[in-house]
Amino acid sequence: MSVGEQACSLALLVLHDEGIPVTPEKIATLVKSANVSVESYWPSLFSKLAEKRNIEDLIMNAGSGGGGAPVAVSAPAGGGGAAADAAPAAEEKKEEPKEESDDDMGFSLFD
Repeated sequence: MSVGEQACSLALLVLHDEGIPVTPEKIATLVKSANVSVESYWPSLFSKLAEKRNIEDLIMNAGSGGGGAPVAVSAPAGGGGAAADAAPAAEEKKEEPKEESDDDMGFSLFD
């Protein structure tokens, strides 16, 4: 991420946090007041992003990664999380029937 992208991102967050409508001019003003020079297209791109996407959703999903296809996952109401879901799967694997040995059949190959 370039310095210009970071500056515009932070300016967008400041404007959103203060409840000020996001416009390219306001982003450019904040970036200029921080003594950061950015390409002229960055403020307009970030203001269009603010128009089309919910900034709250972007903030909440910032650490979720990206690049992959979206996956719909519903969390349990109890808030147990993925660790609680993984435990029953591990227990199910442990419940597999064990193979019987030759001793259990009542004969062996050398009788």
